[in-house]
Amino acid sequence: MALTLSSTSLQDGATVPDKHVFSSFGCTGGNVSPELHWSGAPPETRSFAITVYDPDAPTGSGWWHWTVVNIPPQVSSIVEGASHPGRSGLPAGAVEARTDFGSAGYGGPCPPEGDKPHRYVFTIHALKEPSLPLNSDAPSAQVGYYLHFATIEKASFTVFYGK
Repeated sequence: MALTLSSTSLQDGATVPDKHVFSSFGCTGGNVSPELHWSGAPPETRSFAITVYDPDAPTGSGWWHWTVVNIPPQVSSIVEGASHPGRSGLPAGAVEARTDFGSAGYGGPCPPEGDKPHRYVFTIHALKEPSLPLNSDAPSAQVGYYLHFATIEKASFTVFYGK
């Protein structure tokens, strides 16, 4: 069985609801992290990671909106609103790294005014390592580096947002 990623908060190919849109940089969404659930992980999975990436950001390198590592292998879902300053609903041991907004935690979509709708790629990574040596100060590009070498299998879906 192949690894799959789904959400009750977001629908693959659809527009991101306002409650999951960023709440700064000219955006006025709720910035609530979405529910995510996955299945079909390879038997050798020792942990999971979640990434949310915008390849359309006008930066030359895209934009990291959320990176979570060190999710225990028995976990198969993240509840809506799990990423919240001061009261994380993430599993014990999970670490949110710094996004391109400059801080750790979920940062919802917020493309520039008048730009075409951007793609937001949500990915679950099944990892061969029980944990990655990263903390909340690690930049998401560094997380991506570690994921490149530790990922056994991954699954993604893409949602859109424009303003």
